Formats: sequence, structure tokens, C-alpha cells
Amino acid sequence: MSVLRLAAVVLPMTAALPAIAAEEDTAVICAEAEDRYVEMFGQSSSEEKGVTVVKMYKYRFCPEDLSVPVGTTVRWVNVDKRTSHSVILSDEGIAESDRLFPEETFEFTFLTAGPPQSYLCGPHWETQEMIGRITVTP
Repeated sequence: MSVLRLAAVVLPMTAALPAIAAEEDTAVICAEAEDRYVEMFGQSSSEEKGVTVVKMYKYRFCPEDLSVPVGTTVRWVNVDKRTSHSVILSDEGIAESDRLFPEETFEFTFLTAGPPQSYLCGPHWETQEMIGRITVTP
């Protein structure tokens, strides 16, 4: 196989490697976030009644992408050890949440279906790209 033909095959494959590595890193971070949640609250985040939990940990929202039906209350929980975070839901027209220190929470009930929307951590969205996405379905 010529060098040019080999490069045409290998280069597209290597371009995908950073994205795969990032997904694996996020999966590891989100698994750690769930472990921290269990340490803090004594149960899995999926066992919480009446809310869907998004954990804030190591400059990530876990899960980063979420789809919920209308009427769902989402609870953001800071499971970091020392860092504070906030939640900005600009598409919902509400002010930025207070800074959430470890074990603190912020809740919002989504009452309208719509296309995917981004939400941000006020202090970390630009420097750490701490951005989540939510889709509210009918």
C-alpha cells in the first residue's frame, strides 16, 4: 500500500481518537460522580423519587445530555469536594442559580417541550467548557 493511500486510511481514524478519549474520560468522571453521590447521600442518584439528578463533578455535568418529559423536575447536585458551581438556564429565562457548594442542590421543573437547549455552569462554562444539554419532550 502506498504511503498516500495508507495516510488516507489512518488519518481519519486518528482524528476520531480524541473524541473517543473524551467520551471515555467523561464516562470515568461520571462514574466517579455517581460514587461520590452514593457516599454523600447513601443511595444511587437513580433512586431519588420525583426528580432526575444531574451531578456536577470535575467541571462536568453528569449526564451531559439529558432528555426528560414535560413536568420533570431536574435536581443539579454538586458532588465535588471543594469547587462551587452554578446553573444557568438562559432559554428558560431564569436567573443564574446561587453558587452550589459541595452537597448543595438546585432544582427546576420543565413545563414546556422544546428543542434541545444548553445550560451552563456560570463560573466554568468558558474556561472548562462545563456545558450540559437538555431536551424536554411532550
